[in-house]
Amino acid sequence: LDAVGMEGVEPDAYPHRFSGGQRQRVCIARALATDPDLVICDEPTSALDVSVQAQILNLLLDLQQRRGLAYLFITHDLDVVRRISDEVDVLLRGTVVERGSADQVTHRPRHAYTRRLLGAVPAVSPRERRIGAPLTPGSPTAPKGAEQAPA
Repeated sequence: LDAVGMEGVEPDAYPHRFSGGQRQRVCIARALATDPDLVICDEPTSALDVSVQAQILNLLLDLQQRRGLAYLFITHDLDVVRRISDEVDVLLRGTVVERGSADQVTHRPRHAYTRRLLGAVPAVSPRERRIGAPLTPGSPTAPKGAEQAPA
């Protein structure tokens, strides 16, 4: 618990007594308990507000440096991908459609689906928004299960 910034926290406390960020830190501590080389993180920041999300990402990066960890990060949040990843695979319906460095995939995407994902990232201003057509239900790049509406 100390390694994840939870010094002095009662280890037997009930989960409802913790904030979302504290709960995530406890989950990270549990994952580190066996001193792994690889930690799989499935949407570790999806339910957190932006400031807590930044704290958790900073913690993960710090732990990576101090412990020599590797992460397999599963997320739909491309801002998180830009921040935490070295290498990125973009999957569409379970198939890798693009692979490359985080910089290449997020700044020079080759696949239409990747471009559309990047275009869906909210931006502070329209000028900062990436160009990308919306994901049309029934299109080859639409999420699985999105059916085309009858004409």
